[in-house]
Amino acid sequence: MILIKIYDFFNKIGIFKFYEKMLEREINKKNVPKHIGVIMDGNRRMAKIMGDKPIRGHYIGAKKVREFVGWCVGLNIKIITLYSFSLENFNRPKDEVDELMDLFEREFRKIADDKDVHKYKIHIKAIGRIELLPERVREAIDYAENKTKDYDNYFVNVAIAYGGQQEIVDAIKKIAQKIKNNEMDVEDITVETISKHLYTSHLPHPNPDLIIRTSGEERISNFLIWQSSYSELYFCETYWPKFRKIDFLRSIRDYQRRQRRFGK
Repeated sequence: MILIKIYDFFNKIGIFKFYEKMLEREINKKNVPKHIGVIMDGNRRMAKIMGDKPIRGHYIGAKKVREFVGWCVGLNIKIITLYSFSLENFNRPKDEVDELMDLFEREFRKIADDKDVHKYKIHIKAIGRIELLPERVREAIDYAENKTKDYDNYFVNVAIAYGGQQEIVDAIKKIAQKIKNNEMDVEDITVETISKHLYTSHLPHPNPDLIIRTSGEERISNFLIWQSSYSELYFCETYWPKFRKIDFLRSIRDYQRRQRRFGK
């Protein structure tokens, strides 16, 4: 709570805004990631610090998503993949899961009608084992996807009921079925073959250049494990609901300072 008060104080006197402008001048807008993945961690811990229920942190985190997308559009970062709900998250207390499903339903419908989504022509898609979600959430996802299906300026993917290992299993099952149907041979299986059967195959740049994880945890947690083979990783101490534009700009600056070799 003390740290939150300190943050609010410095925010009021404009120090963060000054630093933000300084960081913006350092960013090379011709060398930004094409695709950013985000592990949005820390919602529940933020709520605990506030003395509130976990769902409060998730609601604040949902608002942060809209801010984050705006920051990416501002730098012309074309693709964002957000890790919002893992398959393991279904094991959380039923009340919390039910409240999260209500939140997802609301947010998918809200983003589908967001004027900026249509202004910037943002393609919305949910990736994961969508069939495991309640019908009301699936209907909201369909609503958002159908209203944005013709857009291709930007792509926002929401990983929900998602697991990276399970994504690979699903891809292998699709390939195995094609082999069974004599549509392809075993010898046809390559890295590209598997990539084309993953949830991200619809993207012009399916592999994230940069993955950001908030809350201080330093692991991938089964997120885009095939696609992240050569991703740059950036770990931030800030909880997702308090993730600031300066944290975002620092991650981009850090990315631009690295030399990407892709194993060469």
